[in-house]
Amino acid sequence: MSEKHDYASGYARSHRVYELAGIFLGSACAIRLGYGLVSTGAVSGWWVPLTVFAGLLGADFVSGVVHWLFDTWGSVDTPVVGQLAIRTFREHHVDARAMTRHDFVETNGHNITLSMLPSITGLLALQHHSLAGTLVAMSGFFMALCVSMTSQIHKWAHKADGVPRVVRKMQDLGLIIGARHHDRHHVKPHDSHYCITVGWMNGPLEFVHFFRILERAITAVTGVQPREEDIVATADVPATPVVDGEPDVAPREALPSEVAAPVDAG
Repeated sequence: MSEKHDYASGYARSHRVYELAGIFLGSACAIRLGYGLVSTGAVSGWWVPLTVFAGLLGADFVSGVVHWLFDTWGSVDTPVVGQLAIRTFREHHVDARAMTRHDFVETNGHNITLSMLPSITGLLALQHHSLAGTLVAMSGFFMALCVSMTSQIHKWAHKADGVPRVVRKMQDLGLIIGARHHDRHHVKPHDSHYCITVGWMNGPLEFVHFFRILERAITAVTGVQPREEDIVATADVPATPVVDGEPDVAPREALPSEVAAPVDAG
């Protein structure tokens, strides 16, 4: 592996400490929110399915935005987030199965840390002592759980064996992201299907060209091109993923501006 591809060596002891602290704080926030919900008299079981659904969609959307952000912009030399976050996303495109060799802390530390945001939002919402506040808190609680599980779900999608049977069944039913859906992201230039919790938001976001429009806007303002480092790093990585011995590719619809205009033969 060339030096430009040696992302794994960037996993420092300080990063490990950050993940351990994040796991403790993220878990503490979720437990505190859960206790607060159980203690309030405004919780009704009738609202659970709705708030679970809202939490799933929220986690899926956040997973897509974070995935897109660190896949698309910056480099491993970007201050703070370069080694902390961008490094792992770029490594994943060079060696998609590297994450299957990570332990619990390295796999889940980032996401459990990120889960503090919906948990804290839920705790603040509970202070309003209203039905609306309780619904936001319930949604925040389930979103925090789903955010915490996202990297583990992503890891299962890349594992060929050793996945619990119930997880495989959930993948087959589309209740969490599975290999056939997620492999579409691993077709170069890795610019679609970013959502990796359940994948339900990928269709709507692709339909409205959500990330592509954001990229064009950012490039128009800053002049920075998306995925500059990733294109170089993955230059020698096979472009087409294979599932069960067969290519598994779903072509992405081109934007109207990407369709070449007809040439006037004069």
